[in-house]
Amino acid sequence: MGVGNNMVRVDAIEKVTGGAKYTADLEPKGLLVAKVVRSTIANGVVKSFDLEAALAVPGVVKIVTCFDVPDIQFPTPGHPWSVETAHQDIADRKLLNTRVRVYGDDIAAVIAEDEIAASRAARLVKVEYEEYEPMLTVEAAMAEGATVLHEEKPGNIIAHSSFVVGEGTYQEAVEGEDVVEIDHVYATQSVQHCHIETPISFAYMEKGRIVVTTSTQIPHIVRRVISQALGIPAGEIRVIKPYIGGGFGNKQDVLYEPLNAFLCTQVGGRGVRMEISREETLACTRVRHAIKLHVKAAVRKDGTLVARKLEAYSNQGGYASHAHAIVANTSNEFKQIYHDEKTLESDAYTVYTNIATGGAMRGYGIPQAAFAAECMADDLAVAVHMDPLEFRMKNCMPEGYVDPHTHVACNTYGLKECMEKGRSYIHWDEKRKEYENQTGPVRKGIGMAIFCYKTGVYPISLETASCRMVLNQDGSMQLQMGATEIGQGADTVFTQMAAETTGITEDKVHILSTQDTDITPFDTGAYASRQTYVSGMAVKKAGLIFKDRILDYAAYMLDKEKDTMDIQNNVVVDKESREKLLDMAELATTAFYSLDRSIHITAEATSHCKDNTFATGACFAEVEVDMPLGKVKVTNIVNVHDSGKLINPKLAEAQVHGGMSMGLGYALSEELLFDKNGRPLNDNLLDYKLPTSMDTPDLHVQFVELDDPTGPFGNKALGEPPAIPVAPAIRNAVLNATGVAVDSLPLDPQKLVAHFKAAELI
Repeated sequence: MGVGNNMVRVDAIEKVTGGAKYTADLEPKGLLVAKVVRSTIANGVVKSFDLEAALAVPGVVKIVTCFDVPDIQFPTPGHPWSVETAHQDIADRKLLNTRVRVYGDDIAAVIAEDEIAASRAARLVKVEYEEYEPMLTVEAAMAEGATVLHEEKPGNIIAHSSFVVGEGTYQEAVEGEDVVEIDHVYATQSVQHCHIETPISFAYMEKGRIVVTTSTQIPHIVRRVISQALGIPAGEIRVIKPYIGGGFGNKQDVLYEPLNAFLCTQVGGRGVRMEISREETLACTRVRHAIKLHVKAAVRKDGTLVARKLEAYSNQGGYASHAHAIVANTSNEFKQIYHDEKTLESDAYTVYTNIATGGAMRGYGIPQAAFAAECMADDLAVAVHMDPLEFRMKNCMPEGYVDPHTHVACNTYGLKECMEKGRSYIHWDEKRKEYENQTGPVRKGIGMAIFCYKTGVYPISLETASCRMVLNQDGSMQLQMGATEIGQGADTVFTQMAAETTGITEDKVHILSTQDTDITPFDTGAYASRQTYVSGMAVKKAGLIFKDRILDYAAYMLDKEKDTMDIQNNVVVDKESREKLLDMAELATTAFYSLDRSIHITAEATSHCKDNTFATGACFAEVEVDMPLGKVKVTNIVNVHDSGKLINPKLAEAQVHGGMSMGLGYALSEELLFDKNGRPLNDNLLDYKLPTSMDTPDLHVQFVELDDPTGPFGNKALGEPPAIPVAPAIRNAVLNATGVAVDSLPLDPQKLVAHFKAAELI
């Protein structure tokens, strides 16, 4: 079959029959249970503990507090390490924190014989604090005299970056021009990933080494961070990642593995399990950053975009995690997706506050940028009485675009074709005309949004991945990847890639979803929509070496020139006539057991990726707005993606469906709320409003397939892009329906009713 075909997922049977083994399924008997003790304030210092009542609980083995852990600060984001200090992640967290910076901060841990004893004891731990005023907003944290959250920094601004594209300032660009200007503050909210499997791990010691089995997107990085956090060599640590029930970026942080590894050393190496509850996951792991984006933009009356100015303020929460990388990505997207005739000014700030820590989440700063850029596009189009689609056609990223700072090029350009496909599919021109001049309490509208997405992290950070192939005695092969299957179908497309490259059919390619840092080759993990692009190139490179070595052995067996042969459907064939020459099983058996020339045929290759490209696309949404109820019903929606050649079209479609579903929640209902003390108000799935199947319309997908020259098989990013354009497309459809521009997410009923009342529509 190879690439481009709808191969059934290699893990499908195991998953639907319950045979797939997740972390909890692999736990050995007799594990102790660890429970984190969490702060009941958002900002302050732990002064002392009273552990008497907690230690008296039957079954409690040990209680470790923030005063008992190594005095080592370490970074948690799943980024490749850098040998250059300036490019290393911020090390601002300890295993347990004496300085409290978020409500629910990790301040102690109870180890007990069972869950009941651990939970009971954790509730009985008494803590004395020195408490400070919580700072929940960027404005509060940046104010003069604000409490400094991390003493190693002079203030709460983690980083500030700026750039100018063009010449001069925004103000200079618009002076003397006959332009229409807008000045809006667009705002996105904190949301949670809500993966099915919550963070879970178990750790024990074996032969003096720490072994951690964990649900993570980044096993090799987890190993490195545990090493840093505990101050021990990486070779003394083994990390195993089995099947994982989703991550979406939350498990691209090293969350609790270092603490669990340390706890097992405190009980003589005995196994300790740590499972984070749904409530803890929502409130105490990572969230998508809330970002305020102050946008000024000027456009001529013919729709030409003259200049823009962006000031973006990212609410980081208590710890750095991925920190400024998120809003830097935001400002880059804002730059890339539209072309200014004169000037773009950009300033971006990342600020520590006392709300939940922001980290990686599907799209990595691009959904926030897309909301601002696409609201801006519609607001400008309205201001000059222009069709929003035509405005985008006139001003969007042009063909042949090269980023002036990163020098990433748009090698294949499908953005305008995506817009045209969406236009036709949803009947844009007819619907825009149909929905003019509506009256009444229920109105219909149609909107759109576009995006671009850089595949992987090069040149900002290292991109490296390895693949190993081993010929089995029956002519099948083992495919070993450090890249992680997290539900997105990576193992399936890697299998297709291996078959395409080697000529060994997919049913003879054996890949395991488990990664083990003792065995599997190195890969930085699942993030940035990088794996088919970066790790896929490692598969291709290893496959070519593997095939060459097989043909070399065939040449020995057949006394023929290697270059005259090929492999097709598990058979060595003549390259020209396609005549069958040698069965792969016979070749493999001979290679293993030949008394004359025994060779165990393997291949391993590293892809150190020093290239990149842009994926692009568009979302078109049709809505019905019940204004008195503030209710938005999405009646039709389509995403159109330019993601290069599709390795597996059905898997690609499923990826888009999943991303669109996340975008619907981001648009209409999801928001993590905090009270004035920084305590989460809706850290459960009853009050945190995820969309259900009843809220989800039929999701439609189309593709523009272009062969990208930098992808291993013409492919480029698809994992994250589907989540990017949905929210602004829905916002713009509401604008079309009602004439009301709502500049913040989510578009929940309370907010919409207030806006419709202010506009005197109800």
